[in-house]
Amino acid sequence: MVASISVRKSVAAAAAYYQHMGKDDYYAREGEAPGRWEGRAAERLSLEGSVSKSDFEAALEGLDPRTGERLILANGIAHTAGWDMTFSAPKSASVLWALSNENQRQTIEAAHQKAVNTALKHLENNHAWARRGRRGSIKERTAGLLVAAFDHHTSRDLDPQLHTHAFIFNLAPRHDGSWGAIVGRELYLAQKEAGSMYRAEFANGLERSGVGITREAESFRVTAIPRDVERAFSKRREAIENAAETYGYSTAKGMEMAALRTRKPKQEMNREALLSKWREEAKTLEFDLENQHKLTPKPEIIQARGHENSLEIRSDLRAKTTQMQPEKHAEMRPKKVIQPPNIARLLQRLATTLDSPSRMSGIRFSLRQKERNLERE
Repeated sequence: MVASISVRKSVAAAAAYYQHMGKDDYYAREGEAPGRWEGRAAERLSLEGSVSKSDFEAALEGLDPRTGERLILANGIAHTAGWDMTFSAPKSASVLWALSNENQRQTIEAAHQKAVNTALKHLENNHAWARRGRRGSIKERTAGLLVAAFDHHTSRDLDPQLHTHAFIFNLAPRHDGSWGAIVGRELYLAQKEAGSMYRAEFANGLERSGVGITREAESFRVTAIPRDVERAFSKRREAIENAAETYGYSTAKGMEMAALRTRKPKQEMNREALLSKWREEAKTLEFDLENQHKLTPKPEIIQARGHENSLEIRSDLRAKTTQMQPEKHAEMRPKKVIQPPNIARLLQRLATTLDSPSRMSGIRFSLRQKERNLERE
C-alpha cells in the first residue's frame, strides 16, 4: 500500500512514537535530528526545520511549542493525539535509490519528499476539517495542518524501502484564529486519493530527472530495475505472503496478522554498511545498474524514435499515393478524368497528424505482462 493511515489514540502512545521514529532510520547520519515540520499550521507556530522532542510533545499536549500557550484542551486518553499517514515508494524506485551514487540518491529522495509534500498539501486544502461546539458537533474548514514528517529508508529486513511517516497532529487553526481538534474520518476517506497524488507526483519527478519509468494501472515502476531484482529486495513482503499462505489469511485483517507474525526485532546497521550490503546483493544477482542504464533507452529517445516512425509512415503514404495516380489515369484515358479531391486532402491530414510530436509524446510501449506492483513491505 502506498499510503496507509493509523491512529495514535493517546499522548503517551504518540510520545513513544516519536522515540520510535528517531531510532527507526539506520540510514540517517549520526547526530541527525529526526523529522521535519510541514503544513501551514507549523508556519503559524513558527515551527520549521527539524522536529525536536520537546516541540513534538508540546504540540501533543495542545500547547504552542514556542510560547507554552494552551491552544486546545487535551484530555489525556480521551484526546486522540494524531494520525500516522505513511507514504511508501514503489519497490523498484527504492532499489534504484539504493544502488545509485550519492548525487542520484539525493535527487531520487528529493523527488519522493516533494511528492509527499504535494499529497499533504492536497489533504490540507481539501480534506482538513476542524471541530467546533459542544462535543465537536460542528465542523469547518481548517486554515492548515500541523505535520511532523519522518523520512525512512529501510524495511525491517533491512531491504531498501523509501517511505515517509507523516504524523498529523489533532490540532489545527481555524480561519478565525482559534484552534481546534480535527475530524479524523476525513483523513481516512482521503487516504486513497492522497496515495494516488503521491504516486503521480513522484513518477513525474523521476521522469524530470531523466529516470525511465513504466506507468501501470495504479502505480509505476522504474524500467531499469528488472522484476527479479525487485523481488529479491522484497524479503519482508515475501515473508508476509508466505505467512498468509501458511495460516490461510486472505483478508486485509489477515494480512495484518501475517505482518505481525513475521515482524522481526529491529536490527542496527550504519549507512555505509547498508549501502555496501545492497551493492553486494546486486552483484550476487549479477545486476549492474550502470550497464542497465546503457541498455535502457531514455524517455526522450523513445519519443524521438516514435517521431522518426511517423516520418517513415508519412513518406510511405505519399509514395503509395504517387504510384496510384498514374495507374488511375491510364485506366480512364478515353474518358474525362475527375480527380476526387477528398482523398488527397485526407492523406495530407493523416500525414500531418502522424508527423505531429504532440501526438506521439504520450505513447508508451510495454511488452511485459502487468504484474501486481511491489509496494511497501
